[in-house]
Amino acid sequence: MSAPRPTVLKYSGHEHLRTRLAMSLLSGKPLRVDNIRPDDKNPGLRDYEASLLRLLEKLSNGTVIEISYTGTAFLLKPGVLNGGRVEHDCATSRAVGYYLEPILMLAPFCKKPLELTLRGVTSDALDLSVDTIRTVSLPHLQLFGVSDGLEFKIKKRGAPPLGGGEVQLFCPVVKQVTSLNFVDPGRIKRIRGIAHAVRVSPQFSSRMIDAARGLLNRYVPDLYLYSDVYKGDESGKSPGYGLTLLAESTTGALYGAEALSEPGLPPEDVAQNAARALLSDVRAGGCIDRAHQSMVLVLMVLGSEDIARARMGPLSPRAIQTLRDIRDFWGTSFKVVPVDGDDGDGQLLLSCFGVGFLNSNRTLA
Repeated sequence: MSAPRPTVLKYSGHEHLRTRLAMSLLSGKPLRVDNIRPDDKNPGLRDYEASLLRLLEKLSNGTVIEISYTGTAFLLKPGVLNGGRVEHDCATSRAVGYYLEPILMLAPFCKKPLELTLRGVTSDALDLSVDTIRTVSLPHLQLFGVSDGLEFKIKKRGAPPLGGGEVQLFCPVVKQVTSLNFVDPGRIKRIRGIAHAVRVSPQFSSRMIDAARGLLNRYVPDLYLYSDVYKGDESGKSPGYGLTLLAESTTGALYGAEALSEPGLPPEDVAQNAARALLSDVRAGGCIDRAHQSMVLVLMVLGSEDIARARMGPLSPRAIQTLRDIRDFWGTSFKVVPVDGDDGDGQLLLSCFGVGFLNSNRTLA
């Protein structure tokens, strides 16, 4: 007798697409998405969404993606996550952070360690910048036991609209991610930051550092902001500058924030925006940075057959939808309980029972 065909999970619209693609490849369940901008002036998949689908094809073996003639619907039949050496030129309408977020969920479960090279825009106003990926996203992945050989390199920076940046991600494979128990956010002990400037005066990064220090020094004495200026071919094709900030607590909780240049916006205002965004994220509390709630929730479900717990601030709309999608893909629900006490205002304790996901693709040494 032939094996029963897996149930196709159906969704409507383009929102939350990346997380659903990652969960489809991890769970092995086919995914169908309809009504992708049907009433839009330019209906169907955008160039960056089609580019992400092509990248996932390169990353896996046997994955079949069928896109409708109008581009308003597609069907993904997941194959085996292969990994290995992969190169991809990203669409410049979104930063490489758009592509890296789902890849970070998939990379530890590949057959071979991933050596990924992406080219395009390294930071924009919509997606996580490469500095946030390196300083915040990777440590969140390390919470689940993915550490030896995990590395991220920024070879070239590329500001929008033309890009020209290049980054490399090296990720090891694991048999199984460890179960997370992170419920003590601790107190903020230090703040670090990276001010980058490409194809503009190096003084722009110094001005951002001075402005951010003037605001943040009132809260934490241990403050170090680093100037990162790229020149020549390494500075991409367009001018731009920005500031990425990272706050670390006594228990290892990380909070990231960033702000980028806009037409007519001086470096001082960019720094003020980044500093205020960081303080807002710290005030929201929890042990998990707001931008990484979805990734952590997915990895918590994939952990060993044990109780996984994490304390988070108010959930983002994306995280709330991720909880619903996790129930669709794995049949697992989270227990969500408000945190008691004065320091738990608006914070939540999320716990689930891991499905004990094993990496059957992994090549044994």
